[in-house]
Amino acid sequence: MSRLTSYAGKSALITGASSGIGRLLALRLSRAGARVALVARRESELRNVAREIESGGGEVLVLPCDVADRAEVFACAARAVARLGDVDILVNNAGYGHHRPFLDWELDDMERMLRVNFLGTLYWTKALLPQMVERGAGWLVFVASVAGKLAVPDESAYVASKFAMVGLAETLSIELEDHGVHVLTVCPGTVNTPFFDSEALERMPPVARRMMIDPDTVVTATLDALARGHHEITVPRMIGAGYVVRAVAPAFMRRRTKRTTIGAVAQRRTSS
Repeated sequence: MSRLTSYAGKSALITGASSGIGRLLALRLSRAGARVALVARRESELRNVAREIESGGGEVLVLPCDVADRAEVFACAARAVARLGDVDILVNNAGYGHHRPFLDWELDDMERMLRVNFLGTLYWTKALLPQMVERGAGWLVFVASVAGKLAVPDESAYVASKFAMVGLAETLSIELEDHGVHVLTVCPGTVNTPFFDSEALERMPPVARRMMIDPDTVVTATLDALARGHHEITVPRMIGAGYVVRAVAPAFMRRRTKRTTIGAVAQRRTSS
């Protein structure tokens, strides 16, 4: 168990740092004393986050990057190491989602989602993990989703990308335990961020809207989990009960999922 209780003098690289969970995590880590590298496609948004960090006296590096482009990832990783030295903490947070039935989903977008959500995670981990193993210290944080543990209708490509992410993280957690590298998988439920556009909110089942949480809740839980040396957390914790139900009563879980997602959306459309 590797507890991360102090960020002073450490360097952290965060993908998807332009908004939401990534932005808040970057701000929190900087305030705690870490040097922070910000990764996302939107440079202007990264610059805004960088100014917030610099106004508090923090050291920050802006790295515009399409995480789905392997060459860009490895080039940016080299820049981060050249500027910050060895990266102590990698947070794989970049990702996006859409909400539509599989048959209506354009294949190009499904492929793009898998490249961003999963291959982007794979590329950054491959780029920065070797130097962690070499020095026998480091932390990998995979910001996945409850959708990486429980299937959700109308989110097939997103679910597939997050299941892959959770599987990669769990495997690495076991492989790297004896090499001094700690792996934490974070599975948030529905988080109130720009991730959910008007289309997503329209299709979102009522139960998901009722359980929507703030990104700061996820960030606080993540930092607490790192301090405690946990390997996986679900936020909010109560959703974790669904994992147990799925394991011991899969047929019941299947019916309930269908009723609270597809059935709820259909009923809302009929009533409107």
